[in-house]
This record gives sequence, C-alpha cells and structure tokens, in this order.
Amino acid sequence: MGKARVAPTNVVTIPRLELTAAVVSAAVSCMLKEELATKVDTEYFWTDSQVVLGYINNEARRFHVFVANRVQRIRESTDPRQWYYINTGENPADHASRGLTIEELINSNWFTGPRFLWEKEVVAKQGMLELSVGDPEVKAVQVLKTEAIIQVDFQERLARFSRWTTAVNVIARIQRLVKKVKISEPLSVEERRRASFTLICLAQQDAFKEEMYVLGQESGKLPCNHPLYQLDPFVKDGIMRVGGRLRRASAPLELRHPAILPKDGIITRLILAHYHQKVHHQGRGQTLNELRVNGFWITGGSKMVAQYIRQCVSCRRARRPPEQQRMADLPCDRTDPSPPFAYCGMDCFGPFHTKQGRKECKRYGLLFTCLCSRAVHLEMLEDMTTDAFINALRCFISIRGAVRQIRSDRGTNFVGAKSELKDSLKEVSEERLAAYLATKQCDFCLNAPSSSHAGGIWERQIRTVKGVLSFVLAQGAGRLNDASLRTFLYETMSIVNNRPLTVEGLSDPKGLEPLTPNHLLTMKSSVPLPPPGTFVKEDLYAKKRWRQVQYLCEQFWSRWRTEYVANISLRQKWHTPRRNVQDGDIVIVKEGDVPRNEWRLARVLKVCKDDDGLVRRATIQIGNRGLGKRGERLTKPSIVERPIQKLVVLVPKS
Repeated sequence: MGKARVAPTNVVTIPRLELTAAVVSAAVSCMLKEELATKVDTEYFWTDSQVVLGYINNEARRFHVFVANRVQRIRESTDPRQWYYINTGENPADHASRGLTIEELINSNWFTGPRFLWEKEVVAKQGMLELSVGDPEVKAVQVLKTEAIIQVDFQERLARFSRWTTAVNVIARIQRLVKKVKISEPLSVEERRRASFTLICLAQQDAFKEEMYVLGQESGKLPCNHPLYQLDPFVKDGIMRVGGRLRRASAPLELRHPAILPKDGIITRLILAHYHQKVHHQGRGQTLNELRVNGFWITGGSKMVAQYIRQCVSCRRARRPPEQQRMADLPCDRTDPSPPFAYCGMDCFGPFHTKQGRKECKRYGLLFTCLCSRAVHLEMLEDMTTDAFINALRCFISIRGAVRQIRSDRGTNFVGAKSELKDSLKEVSEERLAAYLATKQCDFCLNAPSSSHAGGIWERQIRTVKGVLSFVLAQGAGRLNDASLRTFLYETMSIVNNRPLTVEGLSDPKGLEPLTPNHLLTMKSSVPLPPPGTFVKEDLYAKKRWRQVQYLCEQFWSRWRTEYVANISLRQKWHTPRRNVQDGDIVIVKEGDVPRNEWRLARVLKVCKDDDGLVRRATIQIGNRGLGKRGERLTKPSIVERPIQKLVVLVPKS
C-alpha cells in the first residue's frame, strides 16, 4: 500500500516536507493496524532524511511550532527506536515523488521493494541522529558565558618596592629563574641593565601603548598636536627614546637618546627617588640633570621633580619653612574704647646695674602697655622674684586704677632678652601672680610658650622704651642708683606716652595736634588749647569745669577711631589661610639656639582652633632620643604646647 500528499503551494523547506512524509507513514501504520485487526509484532519505519531522524530522536532541543507538533504526533504512535535510515537509491517512495518513465519503472524496485527486505534477517541502519548546527527549526537559546581573565597588574606589585635598585635586583633574579641559572651568584652589570630595560619597557607599554604602536609602523609619525611630537620619538629595541639633534654625537646612546618615561607611574617615581638621593637631596635643576645624564627623560619632568622634592621628608626637614596661618583678627581689647589700662600687656626688660653703697645690684624694668590707647607705664623691679612682681603690680593698680585683664608672655620666651633675664624669670611663680590678680578682679592670661609674635604689641613698646632710655641714661651724670633709675624710667614713660599714634598730618602746620596717649591719661595737651564753645564767667567755677575734661575725652576717642583704628586694620603679613595642622601630623620643633639638623621630632596630639576655625597652636609630644641598651626609652616623652610658627610638618596625617 502506498500513500502520497501533494506539496503545498507555499514555499516549504525540504526537511519540513520529509517530516510531513514521516507523519503520513505513521498515520498509515495506525490505519492498517486498526483495519486489519491483526497482531503486529514488530514495525520498521525507514526514511532517507537524516534530519528527520534527528528531529524524532531529539531529547534536548526545542523546535518551532511546525516541527514540534509533527514530532509529537510521530512519537505518540511510534517509538523513535523503530525509525531507521535508508539510502535514497534503495527507497521506493522516492520514485513516487520524482516520477519515472515506463522503462525506468520496469527496471526499478517499485514492485519488489529494497533488496534487504528479501534477506532472512533485516539489518537496519540507525543513521546520524545529531542535529546540524544552525538548524533553523531549532529554537535559539541565548547563553551568557563568563570568562575570568586574571591580569597581573605590575604597577601594584612594584608599589611594594621603595628603592629602584631593589626592584632591578628582583627582576634580574626572576629572569635568572626563567633561564634556570643559579641564583646564589652575584648579579652582573649586564643582568642589571637588562632588568632595568625590562622595567622601562613595562612602564612605556602601560603609558604609551598607542604611541609605540604608531611609531612601530614603517612611516610612523605622531601628529603635530601630540605632547611628544617635539621630542621626535622613535622606538629602538622595544624602548621609545628621544630623537633630538644629537644623532651624530659621539656620546653614549643613553645621553644622545634618553628613554621617555611617563610623569605618573611607580617606575618613574622609583627612578626619580633613586637619582634624587644620589645627588644628596639637591634642588630641582641638579636632580633633573642627573636623570637626563643617566638616560631618562620624564615628560613634564621639571614640574614632577619639584613636586617630588616638596614631598620628600629629608628635603622638608632641611629646607621647609615653619608653618604659617592667616593672621587672626584683632581682639575687642584693641578695637573698642575702654578706660586706660583696663586691658593691658605686661613684659620685663633689663637688667640695669646700679650702685648701692659699694655694692653693685641688678635692677629690672616692668612695662605695662594699654592695648587700646598704646600708653605705657614703667615700674622698677629690685629683683625677679614673685614678691617684687606683686609689689610692682600693686603700685601699677594703685596709680592707674582697676585692671580687667593682663596679658603676658611666659617666662621663657622673651624676644631679645638677655640670658640673665631668662634665668631670673624662672623664679617667678605664675600661680601666685594669678592668685593676687584674682583678688583684684583681674584676669591673668598667658600666651602659648615660644609664641613671641603673639606679644608683639608690648615687644614693640619695649624697643621704643629702650631707645629712649639709652639716651636718657647717657645724659645722666655720676653713678646710677635706684632713685635715679626710677626717675629715668618715669621720664622715659612721659616721653613715650607723648609720642604720636599716627604720622598723618605731622608736617601740616594748620593741622590738628597729633594724637598721643597722654591726651587720654592727663586730659590735657602739651600745647594749651582754647576752651571749646562759648563760655561765660560762671563756667570757671568747679561745678562747670567737668565740661572741659569731658570735651577732651570725647575728642580723644573720636580722633582715636578715625585716625588710629583705621591704621591697624590691615594685615602686614600672613594674608591667606593655609592648611591647618592636624592631629597625628609628624613635625619637627624649631629651636632658636639649636642647629636645624638637631631639631627634635614630635607628633601633634591636639590642635586648638580659634573662632575662625583656623589652628594657630597645638599640643605636641616630643620624643626623647636617649635609648637604653635594649632600645627602651630612658625618659618619658614630654608633652608641650607650641605655636604653629615653631613647627615644621614633615609627614601630614593625610
């Protein structure tokens, strides 16, 4: 029995037609078993399409709807193991699809069937059951494939080295391992040279990969706007070098054509550090020249060398200036009108040698200066004991009236003081002075140690007093005793308090009399002035004389605001804010009488911020260089407070 179907008019692929024929074969089998009512032990199905066999035996792939539905119908009525492959020449069904002439039909197997059916045992061939790659009937499945590639970052590994020579030695020994050479033998000059070339090649391939590819071509030239164009670079032995104009010179290759290095990179930094140490931490010019003489040309080299020198700890220790900060605003003590000596600064000067009988004694001067009016008051000290200071303070308060606050330097940081004064100030008890002033409703404020610049207002007055006092003492005749010294101090005080606070209008004969501190202290001028306003005879009585005093006082403060305060508003130095010293910074402490290379190392423990958020003093811990036999510290580290002007930051915390 045979059955055939006409192909559809729409274009259908050959595998689909073959599959449709297989469906027809399975349907015929079901129809015969149902109509004949005969028991069939074994069934065989043959097809000359290996593609169809692959569809029927598939267990893993998924098909489109057409193929999937027909494969399902085939598998419902047959078993995939019943399907076998037959060669097209032996398949009689092929004659029905192609057509035959009468002569071809007589000689064909249309009536007899294939030859293997006449054998005693049917030997069936299973055929190829694999689906072809790219079969359009198989649904495509998108698969994401992840591949892990381990890329060794040589920059990260080289970051472990702190010296160029160490990195060269390690690379040279690795190259020995590759060549299976004994490692115990010392490295030769040639091995070190090859190792350094390897490191230079790695640095250039990482930074100039595209440039080296362009230069490696036959007519390779960089564009005119390229940063390396002016160097006329070329590649030789895998290293990009500077072309330049020294090709015909008899100098070595490294000097004529130095290797080009990127300005950023671990290898460049190691080379720069090596030759900077080789010239013993000299400046930018010598370091850069040493690099080029040894065959290295760093792009942007001058800027990079300067940046490295700024960060070099040894160069910072030798040349970095002390820290600075923007000058703080003036306190209200100096800008607001207040009674004379309500806010004042105190300082000592001397000593002076006087005669008391046949005995020679040392006497000192104690200066009080009003922070507002810049007036001064001088007292003589018989010695530098606490009792002498308290007696001088009692005299000062008794003469000048109540004092709200006294500022002073600490006893070990007087600028320009003699060694005798420094030693004598150690005997003064700051606690007793503060306790006495507290009974007088007065605060005693001390500046930070070693911050002489904070007391510049009274240091400048001491200079003025000394200049006047030297001439006064030179005019004195005979021996200097206590009484004459006290007299000279008062005369000096009068002269200094009569100095002009401003220099504007001094040469103008029609201008006002220059403003002086004595105008406020004495309420009268050195030149008699006509009384203000229109007065009658009754104004001469005592109850009316307060008007003249009040007029002079108001005149002083009015001129003080317009002439004096305006002149002290400008900052003479330290104009811009700088980086704040931070907790954990490593510093060296500036000491005036000690060579710089012996300044002690310290660490910042705590910073003190002012109202504007800037740091101007800090508490530091100074280490002791003295160590025992086992490396232990012999003494405890000292913790002191210092202004930032005495600190040089070596290693910032950040």
